[in-house]
Amino acid sequence: MVAIFPENKHRMPLTPIFNPQGDDRIENRTIWFGNTTNLMQLNDVRYSWAIGLYQQMRENFWIPQKLDITQDVTDYWNLTNDERRAFEGILSYLTFLDSVQTCNIPHLKSSITAPEISLCMAEQISQEGMHNHAYQYMIETIIPSEKRDKVYDFWRTDKVLAGRCEFIARMYQKYIDNPTEENYFIALLADYLLESLYFYNGFIYFYNLAARMLMPGSADIFKMINRDELSHVRLYQRLIPEAMRSFPHSLDQIYEMFDTAVQHECRWTNHIVGDNILGITQSSTERYTKYLANIRLRAIGLDPLYTDPEYSKSPYTHLEKFSDTKKDGNTKANFFESSVTSYVMSSGVAGWEEI
Repeated sequence: MVAIFPENKHRMPLTPIFNPQGDDRIENRTIWFGNTTNLMQLNDVRYSWAIGLYQQMRENFWIPQKLDITQDVTDYWNLTNDERRAFEGILSYLTFLDSVQTCNIPHLKSSITAPEISLCMAEQISQEGMHNHAYQYMIETIIPSEKRDKVYDFWRTDKVLAGRCEFIARMYQKYIDNPTEENYFIALLADYLLESLYFYNGFIYFYNLAARMLMPGSADIFKMINRDELSHVRLYQRLIPEAMRSFPHSLDQIYEMFDTAVQHECRWTNHIVGDNILGITQSSTERYTKYLANIRLRAIGLDPLYTDPEYSKSPYTHLEKFSDTKKDGNTKANFFESSVTSYVMSSGVAGWEEI
């Protein structure tokens, strides 16, 4: 496949703070490379979908401490040694993911010239920060004090996780070190991979525990994080096709990034979960990760990467109900897909009995 604009090595322009000569007319507004005043003029927008998404993201607001995890303190000691190791390792990994996201998104946002898109990314930054707060709430409440530092540092001390984290962060850092249009596209696609692929085996682990009546408070927290992440997935599913028309890239590059991400995700999940947790196997991890990658590719207008029929269906459909935020069948956030139809704030989730 032939790369688009392979000779383009231009640096990404930054959106000015003050630009009196800017042009905010709808017909001239673009996501990148526009001449914006950088004022939030939102009454008349070009990308109307962004306003609806922003409103949904705001309505999803929740506070970790409002969710009860006291039962989880007892359940933690009812887990097997393998289950506790996975619990701690996944929390360490997810903490790293949302930490680097919180730092990375402002760099991508600084080149956005459509205020309605910039607004969504600003809300995403806030949500990523809150997710880190939620992980800390779980670590400090559930895990014994003498083990907490080890959990926070697990991404440094575990070789598989260290390599996994380095792979993610290196793609972000490449753009910071050399902010070309090509590197911007890579960082944007890496954001999509993180939001749409990297979290979900971790979610599966907590929903699997919940299905066995273990760690219900943790599952409640991950339902809320899951719902936020799906709104981020929707954002990037809008941005990536536009970026593919605007930035130098090749389809080979996209597929290679997806395949590498799948390999890393399977290796890490098999390392921290493997075949040691009831309800999860190395085979189901591979099937689910490749199934999810195919969904994410289709959502940005590309053909699936994995064509074997076994990757056309999730092995975890029986866990779908554990991602719902309310028992009302009309209010649902399906963690297998990218659509979020639940607009209920966390105050509407009374507890585990509502699932």
